[in-house]
Amino acid sequence: MFEKVNAIVELVNGKVWGWGMIVLLFGTHIFLTIRTGFIQKASITKGIKLSVTKDEGAEGEVSQFGALTTALASTIGTGNIIGVGTAVAMGGPGAVLWCWLTGVFGIATKYAESLIAVKYRVKTKDGRMQGGAMYALERGLNMRWLGVIFAVLAGFASFGIGCATQVNAIATVCQENLGIPPWIVGIVIAVLTAVVIFGGIKSIANVCEKLVPFMAIFYVLGCLIILGINYDFIIPAIVTICKLAFTPGAAAGGLVGGGLRLAIQYGVARGLFSNESGMGSAPIAAAAAQTRNPVRQALVSSTGTFWDTVVVCLMTGLVLVTTIMKNPAINADEIANGGVLTSMAFAQIPYIGPVILVVGIISFAFSTVLGWAYYGERCVEYFAGKKGLVPYRVLYVVVAAIAPVVSLNLVWLIADTLNALMAIPNLIAVLLLSPIVVKETKKYINNLDAVDDTPVPVVETGHGQRKAKG
Repeated sequence: MFEKVNAIVELVNGKVWGWGMIVLLFGTHIFLTIRTGFIQKASITKGIKLSVTKDEGAEGEVSQFGALTTALASTIGTGNIIGVGTAVAMGGPGAVLWCWLTGVFGIATKYAESLIAVKYRVKTKDGRMQGGAMYALERGLNMRWLGVIFAVLAGFASFGIGCATQVNAIATVCQENLGIPPWIVGIVIAVLTAVVIFGGIKSIANVCEKLVPFMAIFYVLGCLIILGINYDFIIPAIVTICKLAFTPGAAAGGLVGGGLRLAIQYGVARGLFSNESGMGSAPIAAAAAQTRNPVRQALVSSTGTFWDTVVVCLMTGLVLVTTIMKNPAINADEIANGGVLTSMAFAQIPYIGPVILVVGIISFAFSTVLGWAYYGERCVEYFAGKKGLVPYRVLYVVVAAIAPVVSLNLVWLIADTLNALMAIPNLIAVLLLSPIVVKETKKYINNLDAVDDTPVPVVETGHGQRKAKG
């Protein structure tokens, strides 16, 4: 019976994450890039500066940087380390280029979905900001029913993709490298998670503001050290990545490119999974930010995709390809596990290489647990009201505690499927509201200090417009 259920879920997962979803997401990225006049330029030049600038006096619960790091906490995860390795192993080195291009174009989608999240956000009677795809669908398109579907899918997905699989990854790393029993890891992570998430968004943002920069810098330094060791293979690796992104062929170390189809399939899929552009998760955090106007925060949020995929995933890809090309003993053709490839790469750093990888995976995974806890809360509050928050938090902590000692194959597949399905209502909101995105962009892009004085509706509970007052 269990095997049949697993087979059915696996079949459904393969369909929803098939070419249709890849074309839909990547197509949206390109469409919004054109519609916004290549907003990527402003994202990198203005967004990065704004992300470390406090917007004093603006409405919101947390700083722009706090909202960005909360979103980055959930997007910079094991996908950046293990996911890129899987893309290289299955799609060849050319997958790195397609993963990178997905990030470049994905900046536009992250910008658009964050803009409408702020534009259509609401405020609860106790002063908490609520926003995301569900409110954009309800207030912007009068499609509350679709907003509820998104919230339900995202709420359930948070237990798997955001909690169980991440804690399981931490437990596996701790057991293999430090000899710590999985059940102990589960209890420790559960306690730490409870301490943080019961404090709400401000508590989560405070932790993420400190954890995310540390973990990113720590990991990037490790990558730079490896690239320094492999410096003579950096240019050959770039040439190989670009060449095998389009044509089949072979390179040093058993590197084989399967041509355009495989490179796109695995590169784009891993890139989309890594940066979550189009999924509708990160805008939930963006909506809580203190910001003078929607464009200002949208630019800040869009830098998350830049850091996540354009920088971190690219560096991981270069580390893996240069390592394989430099070390003939590593035959990439015989390795189908991305984690094994990444471990071999970091083993090049004497003594501390494995430590950097272990610390990276633990911090990346734990930050994802915190970020998705906030996303799940906001979604549960939308369809169940404030009374659903405490039961959700308790269940989230329980899942964290038991995750290391249960089989997660089915959980992962179900969560992965829900993650793909939640992208559909979000993309409907983004595409149908693209005229609003264009209008707001033209209004504020050259005057980012302008204040949007449109009143934010006050709601009785987590529900949207139908219970709004004023």
